[in-house]
Amino acid sequence: METTAVYGAGTIGSCEATLIIGHGMPCTVIGHSERGLARCEQAIAQNFDDLIAEGLATRKNKIAAMRLLTLTGDPAALRGATFVFEAVAEEEEIKKEVYGNIEAAASPDAVIASCTSSIDAELLAELVARPENLIVAHPFQPVHMLPLVEVVRQSKTSEETFGRTMQLLKSLHRETVVLNRSVPGFIVNRLAQALFRESIDLIEKGVTTPEDIDKAVRYAVGMRYASIGLMEYFDAVGFQLEEEIAKNVYPDLCRTTEIQRTVLNGIASGETGQRAGKGFYDWSGKDADDFRRRKQAPYFAGVRRWNLPE
Repeated sequence: METTAVYGAGTIGSCEATLIIGHGMPCTVIGHSERGLARCEQAIAQNFDDLIAEGLATRKNKIAAMRLLTLTGDPAALRGATFVFEAVAEEEEIKKEVYGNIEAAASPDAVIASCTSSIDAELLAELVARPENLIVAHPFQPVHMLPLVEVVRQSKTSEETFGRTMQLLKSLHRETVVLNRSVPGFIVNRLAQALFRESIDLIEKGVTTPEDIDKAVRYAVGMRYASIGLMEYFDAVGFQLEEEIAKNVYPDLCRTTEIQRTVLNGIASGETGQRAGKGFYDWSGKDADDFRRRKQAPYFAGVRRWNLPE
């Protein structure tokens, strides 16, 4: 079994650690401040409380799991670690410093699995002394619940590193997609950005509202493709029908390569969305606990497969 650690105590790091200790594996989390580590511990505890509320875990499971957790600001605690998930800010200089700390303290053959959502794997490989040990394992929020991980190889990733990564993710009950080379946004964020861009364009043109965009995704796009997949559906419907639709739709699709006005205005006016209280929706009247539960609900069944400690 790998000796596993997480470098980064933010949202991704805390959820990654929840997943690991929720499978009965010890996990060391490295943070950069006592305050951040305290928030991380609180977030992990809340994650287990959410599972307990749904009947997916017990108080005994939570206590046993939390005993497997080590929280520290000292990278030297990585000594003996054989697999490290890197979950720090998306800034190359920060990652370079972190990789240096990992390579100095962890086992010489330790896999460094970056959780980056957008940085080119080839670029990350330039930041480490042993690029054969580096791979991208990009999870999705909520990381401990949503099962998919994008595994992105770079040109120097060794077969051993790839194999060990796939084996660990399998033991954590993750579903994986593999990219044999790195492209901006990998798979999921490329698909998501196409949806976001088209949705914002329709809203800016006054064609529809954010509420109806969400309804279209919930009751058509999401349900249709979640049941069978995108390309299998495409194949089943037939190329001829898709060609007919494409002829009508392609010429009118949003083609901008620039950040759209709505996004820029939101940035200029300050952070928008849940944390700021205002975005497409007024978040001041929304129940944060209800939102968190709805966000996790589709993945509850997967937790039943965990090897929860007792």
